[in-house]
Amino acid sequence: MKTLETLAATIEARKSADPTSSWTAALLAKGPEKCAEKFGEESVEAIIEAVKGDRAALTAEAADVLYHLLVMLTSRDVPLSDVLEELDRRTNSSGIAEKASRN
Repeated sequence: MKTLETLAATIEARKSADPTSSWTAALLAKGPEKCAEKFGEESVEAIIEAVKGDRAALTAEAADVLYHLLVMLTSRDVPLSDVLEELDRRTNSSGIAEKASRN
């Protein structure tokens, strides 16, 4: 998990960076909608690689998905720690019970 936490901190730091010198800053400067769009694009690319069965390509696309998820979360000021806390909360119940409790 340290890798994701380090990446999330780097993305957070890039919020104030010059968009001409940082891809992350440039993406964040375009707003949450663009960040969400990019996350969606990367998710679809990962799905395609999963269906094709190309392990190396799926690994690379999964890394892109995680990066763009963190950028999207940052664009809406949702810290990774909040997501991890939610996952921890869900760990103590079955997936079926947790899903049913959302209604």
